[in-house]
Amino acid sequence: MPYLFLTAFMTGLASLAVELASSRLLGAYFGTSNLVWATIIGLILLYLTAGYFAGGRWADRDPRPYTLYRIVAWAGLAVALVPVAARPVLYRAAEAFDAFRLGALLGAFAAVLVLLVVPVTLLGTVSPFVIRIATKRASEAGRVSGRVYALSTLGSFVGTFLPDLLLVPVLGTRRTFLLLGLLLTLTALGGLWGAQRRAFWRYAWMPLLIAALWIFWASGPIKRTAGQIYETESAYNYIQVLQRDGYRYLRLNEGQGVHSVYHPDQLIYGGAWMFFLDAPFFNAPPYAPAQVRRVAVVGLAAGTVARQATAAFGPVPIDGYEIDPVILAVGRRYFGMAALPNLHAYAEDGRVGLRRSPYRYDLIAVDAYRPPYIPWHLTTREFFRNVRQHLAPAGAVAVNVGAPPGDFRLVNAIAATLAGVFPSVYAVRVPGTFNVMLYATRQPTRFGNLESNFAALQRQGHAPAVLLQSLGEAATHRVPLDVAAGEVFTDDRAPVALLTDQMVLRFVLHTGSP
Repeated sequence: MPYLFLTAFMTGLASLAVELASSRLLGAYFGTSNLVWATIIGLILLYLTAGYFAGGRWADRDPRPYTLYRIVAWAGLAVALVPVAARPVLYRAAEAFDAFRLGALLGAFAAVLVLLVVPVTLLGTVSPFVIRIATKRASEAGRVSGRVYALSTLGSFVGTFLPDLLLVPVLGTRRTFLLLGLLLTLTALGGLWGAQRRAFWRYAWMPLLIAALWIFWASGPIKRTAGQIYETESAYNYIQVLQRDGYRYLRLNEGQGVHSVYHPDQLIYGGAWMFFLDAPFFNAPPYAPAQVRRVAVVGLAAGTVARQATAAFGPVPIDGYEIDPVILAVGRRYFGMAALPNLHAYAEDGRVGLRRSPYRYDLIAVDAYRPPYIPWHLTTREFFRNVRQHLAPAGAVAVNVGAPPGDFRLVNAIAATLAGVFPSVYAVRVPGTFNVMLYATRQPTRFGNLESNFAALQRQGHAPAVLLQSLGEAATHRVPLDVAAGEVFTDDRAPVALLTDQMVLRFVLHTGSP
């Protein structure tokens, strides 16, 4: 009887762990958007529902421990084989993503989810089986089922934390699946040893096969992108470093965006990074780079903004907040962060880190993305009030916001939220991108100040090139805002994900491309 309850615990652990591990398996190729998460969770629940239904009928027809543990054994093997079968499909998905082939990408996504049908459905059959076998009298049915569901749920509780906090960072996604499969097959063999010794030997090959996969198969690359020089998995992300023509690029998860760029001899990379430097120059002229004395970057990534800010303002203290410590390590190794003694990098959530900071800043850059989403808690009125409290009297904040052509709903909403906290708000389109930079100043200002400060720096002739280029492009790419049309985001209601999903869907339907 105790071993039956242990079986319920182990299969409960495996069912949730497989769900979390599946999100990591898919995240490197399809991202971690709400749509991906909802699909995984919904289908896992559907597969479990089918397993509960089938398990109850099966257990009534054949209520033997021998049958139960054969099911657990095959479920374990199926779990271990998920990444093996998915690997060629996911490689094609990565190629399809890089080539923007939407049909192939969606097909690969569906194929991988189909691979979960067998293991998850089999795991769903276990609890009804255990209840049926463990119940000897009708009078104890409630007590037995309560104990089984309690232990299964307790296992699910453990399985919720294991993949992201321990197994994936230490072992990687593939070996996480293999370990879960190994634990299930060993659990099955333990049950078969007590139920039918002959069956034990018939299934003993399963953990041996999984062990062989662990040794000879699981160490291959996750992706095979051209120019890839490094990849790893952390508790938060799949991390990839590419090198092309002397430039290094940081890509996370599915690689939808480039989060950092580095070249030892270049500072101007295009993209949104240098546009953060412009925020203080909305102050009344003459405003000089030397007036920027401290900078904060929320969403540091591998340090591109910090490196450009150091070039523009000198070795001023920069506090950078990046929730993923592995990204910081990659930044020091591959992106020149170790050469910035003025950069103080903190591995923590940007909102929490900024709230704890004892400093006031002349520039706060908010560039935290989990493509295609901005974390909602970095878009609210309460967050921006905290930002304002940490700005110097002439300080300014810059927020990077995604906006496909003709769809400014998210930009207008965040601008409306900023306008409820700051006296002046402006928007600039980053040329050649889907990015709009929103600027807000602690003091009342006007857009013409940026133009005047840019002209003054041009006349001086010794301003850093990265600053001059960013100011020049910002001065000529202003876009209008409709603050009245934007919803003010609060900690109670900030539908950032909903707006983003709607924008992505509209863009895909209108252009046929992701």
